[in-house]
Amino acid sequence: MSAFALAADVTAPSFERPVDLVHLARQTLGDRALEREVLSLFEVQTRSIIAQLHEIGDEKMRHDLAHTLKGSARAVGAWKVAEAAEACERASADEAAQWQEALADLAGRIETALAAIEDFIRN
Repeated sequence: MSAFALAADVTAPSFERPVDLVHLARQTLGDRALEREVLSLFEVQTRSIIAQLHEIGDEKMRHDLAHTLKGSARAVGAWKVAEAAEACERASADEAAQWQEALADLAGRIETALAAIEDFIRN
């Protein structure tokens, strides 16, 4: 394997990890303190939004909150959270069972991402 190919593997975005730290480093220009701050803000916002999504029955508000979360998740590289938030956006007007299924998937992905974020911040 060439050095270039190896470098490409190291800097390639990861859609498999809960948070793509390569993407985050690009967004923060490699500033570790800024990475921690951004992730801390994402954590607070995400906990607030998921709590609201569990409580709100209004379809437009559900859609708007899911859309906000999708953008925030993409900004930090939480691709699986963004994908699930997008599914919630689409399901916001669906039957209750479909909405609950999309919301449960989102909540699970959020918990996985937040656990990774907490680990990153501590270490």
